[in-house]
Amino acid sequence: MATDPSKRPGPEQVAIFLMSIGEAPAAEVLKHMGPKEVQKIGTAMASLERVSRTDIDYVLKRFSETAMEHTSLGIGAEDYVRSVLNSALGEDKASGLIDRILLGRNSKGLEALKWLDPRAIAEMIRHEHPQIVAIVLSHLDADQAAETLSYLPDRMQSDIVLRIATLDGVQPAALHELDEILERQLSGKNTAKSSMVGGVKTAADILNFMDASQSTNVMSGVTQVDEDLGERIQELMFVFESLVDVDDRGIQTLLREISTDSLVLALKGADDGLKDKIFKNMSKRAAEMLREDLEAKGPVRLSDVEGAQKEILAVARRLSESGDIVLGGAGGEQMV
Repeated sequence: MATDPSKRPGPEQVAIFLMSIGEAPAAEVLKHMGPKEVQKIGTAMASLERVSRTDIDYVLKRFSETAMEHTSLGIGAEDYVRSVLNSALGEDKASGLIDRILLGRNSKGLEALKWLDPRAIAEMIRHEHPQIVAIVLSHLDADQAAETLSYLPDRMQSDIVLRIATLDGVQPAALHELDEILERQLSGKNTAKSSMVGGVKTAADILNFMDASQSTNVMSGVTQVDEDLGERIQELMFVFESLVDVDDRGIQTLLREISTDSLVLALKGADDGLKDKIFKNMSKRAAEMLREDLEAKGPVRLSDVEGAQKEILAVARRLSESGDIVLGGAGGEQMV
């Protein structure tokens, strides 16, 4: 049965559009997108199947109608860009791209780092002053920043997270200078404007993507220096045990997205409260089978348990970003 074109996810519709306009024009469009957007659209391109003439006609017609409705006669250029990108990618996925285009958050030297492997970034900045490292990591996406931080010396990690958490902005001149340094190394070009980087939430987001043992060590170092700041960061972190604060519908959605093997392994390191939360959101039979699997599971390595928990948290964050669940707890979005 053919898929309704209007029901295709935003990235698939963009992929169909780009594949319809030819390689050269598509390449020009992709040049204006960030690494995450390119990755999502590239993945959609690679996985497209059964694209019908109806799909192509729908996407091209939708683009044409959007362009006709939003001309310079009736709407400003900024509103046009917001409308088209939100329509094509969805509001959540387009927000970062809109920021870079409309708010000037396109410091090319810093942006270029988003295309590099975290290990390469770590090698590039490991001998810089910790404050410089903090600014650089604050500009990366949290998962990339976390992996980069993990490759830096242990003695530096707590200091860097402390500096990230206490950043409340960077002077444009200083950001300009940093961008020029990176420009010389990466052949970038500076157009720095935004200076709002860092903060407690940024530090918490980065730590969320680190392995549990690493983030614990980093938090220990931060708390020793500034106990109050450490508590504020901890409150905003969403760790595996925080799943107990997710509502029942959210837990049920999450359970449909993860494998039983990963769940059994992850729960080996969970407290009874979280286990009970999981059990009550499963059918009676499924809960009984999960309990049996947990009892039958022998001793497992802590690193394997943490790996399974990290995998489940990644799924939870993905579902949260798509609006399918709300991550509760002190750092989660509250509903009223």
